[in-house]
Amino acid sequence: MSTIRRQSIISSGIVYFGFALGFLNTYLFAREGGFTKEEYGLTGLFIAIANVMYSVANLGMQAYIYKFYPYYHDNLPPKKNDMMTWALATSIIGFIFVMIGGWIFRDMVIKNYGTNSPKLVVYYAWIFPFGFGLTIYSLLEAFGWQLKKSILTNFLKEVQFRLFTTILIVLTFFGAINSFDLFIKIYAVTYLLLAAILGGYLLYTKQLHFTFSVSRVTKKFFKKIVTLMSLIWSGNLVFTVSNVFDSLVIAAVMENGLAYTAIYTLAQNIASLIQAPQRGIISSSIAALSRAWKDKDMEKIKRIYHRSSVNQIIFSAGMFVLIWINFTDGIYTFHLQKDYVAAKEVFLFIGLMRIIDMGTGVNSQIIGTSTFWRFDFVTGIILLSLTLPLNYFLTRTLGVTGPAIANLFALTLYNFIRYSFLAKRFNMQPFTLKSLYPLLLALLGYAVCHYLFDDRYGFQWIVLRSVVFLLIYATGVIALKISPDIMPVLQTLMGKLRVSRKK
Repeated sequence: MSTIRRQSIISSGIVYFGFALGFLNTYLFAREGGFTKEEYGLTGLFIAIANVMYSVANLGMQAYIYKFYPYYHDNLPPKKNDMMTWALATSIIGFIFVMIGGWIFRDMVIKNYGTNSPKLVVYYAWIFPFGFGLTIYSLLEAFGWQLKKSILTNFLKEVQFRLFTTILIVLTFFGAINSFDLFIKIYAVTYLLLAAILGGYLLYTKQLHFTFSVSRVTKKFFKKIVTLMSLIWSGNLVFTVSNVFDSLVIAAVMENGLAYTAIYTLAQNIASLIQAPQRGIISSSIAALSRAWKDKDMEKIKRIYHRSSVNQIIFSAGMFVLIWINFTDGIYTFHLQKDYVAAKEVFLFIGLMRIIDMGTGVNSQIIGTSTFWRFDFVTGIILLSLTLPLNYFLTRTLGVTGPAIANLFALTLYNFIRYSFLAKRFNMQPFTLKSLYPLLLALLGYAVCHYLFDDRYGFQWIVLRSVVFLLIYATGVIALKISPDIMPVLQTLMGKLRVSRKK
């Protein structure tokens, strides 16, 4: 657990730094006198559509890497390990079919988005290099996680990608990039650059090899691999469509769809601050879970499940309230365009959804690295069957808040089903009485800050609110010893501080 803890903490720190850059980018996109809402909304749609492209093109190869890497690693020398050769080749072929489908259905895109989101139609072709870059990078990232390179992969995806975006925005402000047309075309190749950096590093350090000889491991597990690909690929595809359908339906259904997509994207990006520990914990635990399933080490899986849950509840509940108490003040204090105040209500439902999703720990990763691929697929279908009609209906009736409400309901039910499966099948569930403590502390901190500072506005009040809340929340979390990982981390930090003072 110490390795997972260490990598999770470092990865979470990297993710938070990346989110700080992302928050800066959000501010630069949304501030008065900056990009239009339609332009900002288009960048959000690029990400949404690229994720669908990747989910179609990868053909289950990411799950193939997660599940079977230990078998390849234990039975083959590195130069004869053909896993990444077949994973990359299969996904490249998959993306060729994505491009063919994109060309065939282009008229449908024009029909559905031409009226409410015309910029999407103009730059439709540029989504494909963006999606291809994401596809290749995501496979290399999955392989990097198995090599315990989650710190590097998280840096590239969470920091470097946003840093590229920051540079593009700054160059646009200073006139070096003289139009949004040039901006979005350069933005479209950013993931290709990340894939080149990560692939180049793995090749240079001789951790990535290519061979077209079919290994004995591939021959032995071929039928299982094909079964895994078909079920996990389908399940991940429907899960991804469920996650990004909200932005797609807003852009298609609502008048001036890209402007409302920008409001929704702002709420999503701010809510993503809640998710930072989740990304670090997932990337650090995948390899350990794969190995534990192979070794039938159920106690280790249960331990990871519990600790991932309680740690994520602590982070998500605290961050949600910290953002909520400062949301409106932040819009006005930092001079964002006034229309973005509407994002607060959207954030409420997305934020609650993140707390529920993170509170159930790494249940998706536990199931995804196991042999219960059919269950993974079935729950994905359930999620999709709820998400699509609810998003469309509630967007029509409630506007930009509708998809957030729909996703909160659908993802809550989805996680409840998966939680119940693990509890019944393995007598494995992540919660204890202490799981409630962070939620109660968060409510207490909110009540105090609301009572003291609700009618105060300005940067100094944002700082004061945040300090008061953090004092209440952090003190309570430490005093109640909610997580077994907190005290070892604090002791390590105190030890390093003492060493630095002696020097």
